[in-house]
Amino acid sequence: MGLLRCCFHGIASLGIAALALTTNAQGAVPVSTVVVADMTYIRPARLVDIDDGRRMNLYCIGHGSPTVIFGAGLGDQIRAWAMVQPAIAKVTRACSYDRAGLGFSDPSGRPGTAANAVDDLHRLLMATAIKPPYILVGHSLGGLYMQLFADGYLSEVAGMVLVDPVSFDQGRRYDHLDPSMTSENAKFVQSLRTRCLPAAQHGYAGEPKVFKDCVGVPDPHFSRAFNQAFLANHSTAKYMQAAWSEWANVFTVSSDEVRAAKRSYGDLPLIVLSRAPFPRQPDETRAMRDAKNYLWVELHDDIAALSTRGVNEIVPGASHYIQFDKPQVVIDAIRHVVWETRHDGSPVAVSPAPGKLCGSGPC
Repeated sequence: MGLLRCCFHGIASLGIAALALTTNAQGAVPVSTVVVADMTYIRPARLVDIDDGRRMNLYCIGHGSPTVIFGAGLGDQIRAWAMVQPAIAKVTRACSYDRAGLGFSDPSGRPGTAANAVDDLHRLLMATAIKPPYILVGHSLGGLYMQLFADGYLSEVAGMVLVDPVSFDQGRRYDHLDPSMTSENAKFVQSLRTRCLPAAQHGYAGEPKVFKDCVGVPDPHFSRAFNQAFLANHSTAKYMQAAWSEWANVFTVSSDEVRAAKRSYGDLPLIVLSRAPFPRQPDETRAMRDAKNYLWVELHDDIAALSTRGVNEIVPGASHYIQFDKPQVVIDAIRHVVWETRHDGSPVAVSPAPGKLCGSGPC
């Protein structure tokens, strides 16, 4: 497990973010794991010029409106949606993309902040003539960015599904609960900058342990060939610089940008999916772990409350990567928001049981 996973796991155990960059944040993969072998998700799809030669990687499949736009978590890329996007493409157009410096998108030269990410996404959509309305789907940090997109372009947004998203108030409120988390996060970000980035710039020459710590090990959700290509992509200095920049800004600049822009979403169809409670760590009391788990749900309740039709549902048995552990729950949530934008339906809640949706009445 690499530094971007291992150290994140430690940070997540403190409740700071649950922003795991790869697989299951709890370290366990379900027995019935789906193994993805589609190499489309680990190679350039369509490189779109959005700014005087700067290109972003975009992968669109399916037909229909509204278009579903998938945003990945911190330091991640389109492979985050490999278990979900093909199913959504059967009912409407579905597009995933890599943010600046990640995956196969060019670096931007700008800090990895929420406002810059939203600006890039809007430019990308304009450059490709992908017209609104959009259904925004964001995982983790991608969920924070999708909130800011909706804050700025609400008239273009038909609905949202946020998968274990980051909240703009997350860093502040967890720090109030456990001040040690701020120093833990600072140490983690510093290690990316001073250990992983220099090693990536030198190709990890003669440093197999640093490669393992910083880049990682194969993810059992993906095939051997996929993992080889994925780890090679994540070993570059371009990737490490972009991931570090997102980490360095997530609880400061990015959170402040979203806080300043926050608005009501009216009656926008909005489903928030939350991971199962994180288990108590050896250095935690039961009371502290419970408080952190309760706060995670409360932050997501606050996001759902931005719409009169918003719901927040906990997904049993799922880690931070709900789309890997329980992909059908995510698929059903998106399909239902698509349905709501095409019909005058009543608000719904997502059932904890994969593949089942509940209407306004009992399940």
